[in-house]
Amino acid sequence: MYWMNKKQQTITSILAACILSACSATDEQASAPVVKETVPNTVTYSKKIDWPENNAKFCAAVLDHATIQYDGFRKAYTDTKNVPRSYSQGQARLEPMLGWTTGFVAGSFWNLYEHNQNQSWLDTATEWTTALEKNQYNRKTHDIGFIIYDSFGNGLRLTDNKEYEAVIVNAAKTLMERYNPKIGVTYSWSWGTWEFPVIIDNMMNLELLYRASEITGDPVYRDAAISHATITMEHHFRDDYSSFHLVNYDRETGKPNWKQTFQGIADDSSWSRGQGWGLYGYTMSYRFTQDEKFLEHAKGIANYILSHPNMPDDLVPYFDYDAPKHEGTTLYRDSSAASLVASALLELSTFVEGAESERYYDAAMKMLRTLSSPAYLANIGENGHFLLKQATGNFPANDELNSALNYGDYYYLQALNRCKAI
Repeated sequence: MYWMNKKQQTITSILAACILSACSATDEQASAPVVKETVPNTVTYSKKIDWPENNAKFCAAVLDHATIQYDGFRKAYTDTKNVPRSYSQGQARLEPMLGWTTGFVAGSFWNLYEHNQNQSWLDTATEWTTALEKNQYNRKTHDIGFIIYDSFGNGLRLTDNKEYEAVIVNAAKTLMERYNPKIGVTYSWSWGTWEFPVIIDNMMNLELLYRASEITGDPVYRDAAISHATITMEHHFRDDYSSFHLVNYDRETGKPNWKQTFQGIADDSSWSRGQGWGLYGYTMSYRFTQDEKFLEHAKGIANYILSHPNMPDDLVPYFDYDAPKHEGTTLYRDSSAASLVASALLELSTFVEGAESERYYDAAMKMLRTLSSPAYLANIGENGHFLLKQATGNFPANDELNSALNYGDYYYLQALNRCKAI
């Protein structure tokens, strides 16, 4: 196939670049093999904590635990110009302010302020948010939504600080420079041999555009977000709601040239965090638009995830749902995918009713309780002061395997706050 040849031409540069970037399932799930899991030999277990049985009390108790852990985090990492991205094998990896993961730490501090409602966490969140202000004009990344909305967006939501509105609108204007009205989507990477590459992660940046229209009253941002979500729904997803990581579009025709997956195990596979980006993105798009097609698509992705035969019993997925089909592959879990999906499922459960709502809610709570168990939740003072262990950053690049990841912590804290509010 044409796109397979193109992949061979670009794979070396992609694997290297995905380390710095925010870098999906077979048509027939029925043929999935029986999984014999080998736990990576670097997995450690924490002390068991007896959490409350009541879900709201459980989530509050875990947030109390997280508050203690992240108090150590903010004391250990004090340079806002070098943001803690991950922790593995005794080493913290820091990212400069323009990096795609930098907004998640400020966002985690906002999540802890939301729980604690005290001046100390407000000051910390404000300091780390303000440090990211230059990113509103960052034209080197498609991930400006991750950077700005998780920081300034949460700050606006929790404090109504009107100064944050201008940053959000300016960032949306910057992102709109990547929007091509002929194709109807925003492009991702500015390097490589593609014409117009779009990755599933871009769904997460649409929240910035939706919010900018709410702030300004100008529908141009919202219209672009709706178009991007609609086109992505058509071209990124297979009939079973599994997703490719990347679709390359022809600038002249607006049609896809080829489709690939770089952080999963194969082009025809289902990268678990990519499925989470899609689920979260369409659930969020329904929140802003009330468009039933986005709700139905979110439900389709959720059902794909929850019914996948390779989903482990504890509902923390492997880095790729199809990884067990590849003999000899170490089946790394991805706690960041689980926290992302749990947060999305909790919101999705509020948009549907009855047994459907209960199914999504129960699955999210099972994920959160698993993530709060000794296999995944770190002891106080350990794990580089990050919360979650056993996340997978980029398996094909052998990067950030069995690690702590700042975005895993962010969505975990967000999900716990959402649990408290339901």
